[in-house]
Amino acid sequence: MSRKGKNTAGILAGLLAGAAAGVVLGMLYAPEEGKETRKKIKNKANDLKDQAKDKYGEVSEKMKDQYSNISSTFKETANNVAHTMKEGYDKYKDQIVSKTTDVVKNVETELNDLKK
Repeated sequence: MSRKGKNTAGILAGLLAGAAAGVVLGMLYAPEEGKETRKKIKNKANDLKDQAKDKYGEVSEKMKDQYSNISSTFKETANNVAHTMKEGYDKYKDQIVSKTTDVVKNVETELNDLKK
């Protein structure tokens, strides 16, 4: 996970923990019966759990999308580099063959001149 993803997850966890603590403290100091307070705490905890699951799902989907985009971009770039390298190889290969052929012809001409 990237540094940004870790920071986001940490911030999200901190916010949820703070909210949960605030709700629990608020309910514990509220002037209601213990049974009613426990019921409210349980309901609020379930709500927070559902919110956390939803947020996790959202963040998870965003990370999957980003990974997919990065992966596609990397593959495309790698293919472009490979294609460029092949074109360069083909270009220089043809030039080398041409120059080598010229050198061979020049050497043959010089040898033939020496034989005369």
